[in-house]
Amino acid sequence: MNSILRPFALAILCGLLPISTTPTGAPKASKPRAAVQFAPQSFAHPGVSITSPQLEFIRGKVQQGATPWKGAYSDMINDPLASLTRSPTPRSVVNCGQSSNPNNGCTDERQDAIAAYTDALAWAINGDDRYAKKSIQIMDAWSSTITSHTGANTGIQTAWSAASWVKAAELMKYRYQNWPNAARFASMLRTVYLPIVVNGDDRTSNWDLIEAEASIGISVFTNDKVTFDKAVDQYLERVPAFVYLASDGPTPHRGPDGSLNWETANRYITGMTQETCRDFVHTGYSIASMSHIAETALMQGADLYPQVGERIRQALGWQSTQELRAAPEPADLCGNGPLKRGLGPVTETGFNALHTRQGVAMTNTQALTESSRPAGTNYLFVAWETLTNGNNPVLPNARP
Repeated sequence: MNSILRPFALAILCGLLPISTTPTGAPKASKPRAAVQFAPQSFAHPGVSITSPQLEFIRGKVQQGATPWKGAYSDMINDPLASLTRSPTPRSVVNCGQSSNPNNGCTDERQDAIAAYTDALAWAINGDDRYAKKSIQIMDAWSSTITSHTGANTGIQTAWSAASWVKAAELMKYRYQNWPNAARFASMLRTVYLPIVVNGDDRTSNWDLIEAEASIGISVFTNDKVTFDKAVDQYLERVPAFVYLASDGPTPHRGPDGSLNWETANRYITGMTQETCRDFVHTGYSIASMSHIAETALMQGADLYPQVGERIRQALGWQSTQELRAAPEPADLCGNGPLKRGLGPVTETGFNALHTRQGVAMTNTQALTESSRPAGTNYLFVAWETLTNGNNPVLPNARP
């Protein structure tokens, strides 16, 4: 994969991003990578998106009333998703058409999954058992009911929901521990969710990346080394096809299926993504998944930042610069008109990993992230990341 194997240079500063002026030519195919074992000998738990040492850091900051954690916690605990009177709405079959039309259980499933995670996180911070029991109630309702997903949006719907389910499940099984139906929930993930997401989806990058995120989360919760390795391999193949660097040459890498689908891009700029010319919302989904996967992998002892860190940094930096209008929009970059901004609450995890922990200067990403705090939820799969990742120096692979 040529450039992705170059070690991540921590000394690079975030400045103006270079423009490739080489005419667009035939795209190159990604080179096959040798199979590598990434899975640990034994999985660390909780180990999807957040760890016990990171939670202890957050608890302390909230108890101290420190900024930004106290405000982020207040926003979360006062959101309807955290309501202790919430009733789960499980379905046997969730049917989601294109753009969730029809919407037969799509919103219900996604929001119940985020609610389960919200309650689990609330319990982990405030110690109130009512939140743990509510999280478990929601997960038990779904694991006793759902049998399948159908419709055009099956892949992404399944992945969005699974990405939140596993974060809740990790905290309840491995930190709260009093969950009699945890094995049934694991069986639901293996039989209803994993078969849909495990092979990825090459149609668009955000689908492929969220499916990899769901797969790696399920693999950690179920201690599945084979699926873990497959998800990481899929991720390392997709990231260089999603974020362009000038060092790639005149054109981006092809996607895993051999295609080049960069929407209406007329040329390529370092940090630009496969979906930049579609809109920043979908670009943000992929940036979030790229960051989440790298963090979960590191929790399990697999440091992927040398391969993906520079692409995450540049994607965050270029999109943040344009979101802030801190630099002129490149003229005629996209054949469908001006950029469609609206990145969403997706910058905290990657910014924390690269800036807080690794010391990389990311001027515009920092400005956007700090001005957007506290980041809430996109009601799909991203939730409360100022609380969990804002200014959090604890390494994901730190052990209690």
